[in-house]
Amino acid sequence: MGHDALFDNGLNLAVWLFLLLKVVVTFVLVLVSVLFMVMYERKAVAWLGVRYGPNRAGPNGWLQSLADGTKLLFKEAFIPRTADKAVYRIAPYLMLIPALLTFAIVPIGGTVTIAHHQTELQLVDPPWGILFLLMTSGVSVYGVMLAGWSSGSKYPLLGSVRASAQLVSYEAVLGLTTATVVVVTGALQTSSIVAAQHGGFLYHWNFLHTLLIPFALFSIAITAEMTRPPFDLVEAEEELSGGYNLEYSSINFAWFYLAEYAALVTNSAIVVTLWFGGYDGPRIAGHSIGPAWFTLKLLIILYVYVWVRATLPRIRYDQLMDLGWKRLIPGALAMLLIVAGFQINGGGSWFEERKWGFLAIAASVLLGVLLWRAINVGHEATEMESARDDVATRGSNR
Repeated sequence: MGHDALFDNGLNLAVWLFLLLKVVVTFVLVLVSVLFMVMYERKAVAWLGVRYGPNRAGPNGWLQSLADGTKLLFKEAFIPRTADKAVYRIAPYLMLIPALLTFAIVPIGGTVTIAHHQTELQLVDPPWGILFLLMTSGVSVYGVMLAGWSSGSKYPLLGSVRASAQLVSYEAVLGLTTATVVVVTGALQTSSIVAAQHGGFLYHWNFLHTLLIPFALFSIAITAEMTRPPFDLVEAEEELSGGYNLEYSSINFAWFYLAEYAALVTNSAIVVTLWFGGYDGPRIAGHSIGPAWFTLKLLIILYVYVWVRATLPRIRYDQLMDLGWKRLIPGALAMLLIVAGFQINGGGSWFEERKWGFLAIAASVLLGVLLWRAINVGHEATEMESARDDVATRGSNR
């Protein structure tokens, strides 16, 4: 074997070793972020509620997530007699794996040199990254549906049907708003979408630059997609006795728990990538600190999700479906058509000249819609309160 062949084989081996290292680092990063996110949420909710959070396990309670995971690992596991055992075991992984795969296309920094080898701080960067994102987000629906069906019990089945309807409804909004980003940036690669937002701190980020309303629609839809409050109706205990994962215990339940928080971290990273410039930020002392900016943005987005959970009450299921089908989907489709029309009419130059006027109109429309919705919810609450008072009055008269 010649010297060149040996050199090529050594180079290929180095490439594969770096790829394997990036896979392991990505996997570990997601798992560690889940442990952190569980405690981050519990601490933040406790702080917002002016009460103590976990403070026993570890320094100031920061090992509580590890303690909870260890307890779940050693709890007794059972499988219902009427369950389809193979599907029952596979279902949790169908929710966890998409979250891990989606994080693989998220760029958390630029190109770095490690051991004289240049590599990007991103596991993979396929030219069809956005299509991969939409595909993986749809796979989790199968995990929810199969978990409820395979349990062999009626309550998990009802919970899975409800959850599947919710996920499918808001999947359309995610697709339309993500397509709006693709139209504006002209790219399906996540790294190219981040690069298109470079050039000015805040100014060129998609959520302010051109896409304020699509960002608002995307944020609502992805919150419902993750079944986070106020859209956590798939686990309405007073109606479904716990939802689609009712018959799961021990490590099998832990996979669902892990998948939920892994999806939260991954989707927050997607929000940062599509709308907040990814790792873009001011250079410090002439040096780029992309991963630091990415982490800071990610923590802020995660805090907003925690803040919403601690603030907003759970809405009714009919309100959930009404919001998705009658408001968000038509609004997302309309914004996609408007933005695409501006891009075709002069390659975006017409829109660039009138950007701030359009943003002002868009913000006014959005504010009007939110106020209209708040007034309607207030009227509905008043009518329900009046109805309860009438029932109570009739009862006392009897």
